[in-house]
Amino acid sequence: MASAPTTAREGSLEAPTRHPLDWKNPEFWNEAALDQELERVFDLCHGCRRCVSLCQSFPVLFDLVDNSSTMEVDGVAKSDYAKVVDQCYLCDLCYQTKCPYIPPHEWNIDFPHLMLRAKAVKFRKEGAPASAKLLSNTRTVGRLASIPVVVEAVNWGNSNPTVRGVIEKTLGVHRDAKVPAYHSDTADKRVRADDDGANAVAAGPTTGKVAVFVTCYGRYNHPQMVDDLVAVYRHNGIAVRLVRQNQCCGMPKLELGDLDTVEKYKNDNLPVLAALVKDGWDIVAPIPSCVLMFKQELPLMFPDDAEVQAVKRAIYDPFEYLMHRQAAGQFRTDFRHELGKVAWQVACHQRVQNIGPKTRQVLELVPGTQVTAIERCSGHDGTYGVKQATYDFARKIAKPVENRVKQAEAQHFTSDCVMAGAHIAHGLGDGREAEHPLSLLRRAYGI
Repeated sequence: MASAPTTAREGSLEAPTRHPLDWKNPEFWNEAALDQELERVFDLCHGCRRCVSLCQSFPVLFDLVDNSSTMEVDGVAKSDYAKVVDQCYLCDLCYQTKCPYIPPHEWNIDFPHLMLRAKAVKFRKEGAPASAKLLSNTRTVGRLASIPVVVEAVNWGNSNPTVRGVIEKTLGVHRDAKVPAYHSDTADKRVRADDDGANAVAAGPTTGKVAVFVTCYGRYNHPQMVDDLVAVYRHNGIAVRLVRQNQCCGMPKLELGDLDTVEKYKNDNLPVLAALVKDGWDIVAPIPSCVLMFKQELPLMFPDDAEVQAVKRAIYDPFEYLMHRQAAGQFRTDFRHELGKVAWQVACHQRVQNIGPKTRQVLELVPGTQVTAIERCSGHDGTYGVKQATYDFARKIAKPVENRVKQAEAQHFTSDCVMAGAHIAHGLGDGREAEHPLSLLRRAYGI
């Protein structure tokens, strides 16, 4: 008796899994195979359309299909696939929150990593404009821009309409986009002393000894965030030292598709970080994207690298770490000030770490504090929110978040991603600045 035909289930019932990025395989770079996979996935996305409210990739794809001669994916020119790819900034929200066909479902859709593959193939074949390479070289730009005297000129230029017009023409940075200031008083200068960890108290999975991967942004653009992290952690009896010799985490180069440079940065960073882990130090980074790079992207790129896997197990989001301490009775609640109503935009690269709303949980330990979570992308994502070609799309994506912030009528507006926070504050246009959650926690302690 013949068995009845089977049909694909409408969504997976199993816990999602993520396959390693097989980028060392020559087939990964095969353009014909890539086009075939893009067509397969685009066809499935077209038949679902659940992700239309996320990034601009999906509206672009569906418009291409609907305006084609067949009104199907086979009517879309393969040369137009790049228009979809260019709109993806690897936030991962489609994979983590929307797509019912991710592994282990038999359709095996990983849209972000397929877009990454397409970006990588294009980068290896064509390279990238000098402006894109410069904007993604955050550490070098930060080191140069933070030099005393130079920093004043850079910050002045970034606020001067005439100079911004020139920058728009030469670097493709939209003249109206909010760009971060640079500081000569870097995080390394603000936090000069490192703890030895001799008196550290372990709690739960944490050792009580934290090495802070400062991040390019934390070092040069927002050193106050690092200063606040150190103050809060030391107030809680956590030994802290900065990782002072490090390369960029690699996320900007990943988003560009420059996987070879990602590997170079990995080779610079991992021996340092893995040695710290071996000596009993946990790793914390104040920027969600940098945490995600070490938690997810590098382990998927280098699944057999022991150092990568060791750091993956030892790196934490700052508030994830504090909640582990709180659960073990090692978190101080001697708060002096209430925070009132707080509107909290949940950063995409924090959300997809699957750690839960740890920032909200910590802040709500402060008496008289109510946190409204806004689970929408800000649309900033690295350079996407400042580039002339995508600035208007970034503003469109941010609008629902801005409306939610207004509706919250909160005393404070915050995001763990300082770039997202600044982008949203810029869109609000009411003079308010986003405050980092670590700054709010420090204020609550009165330290």
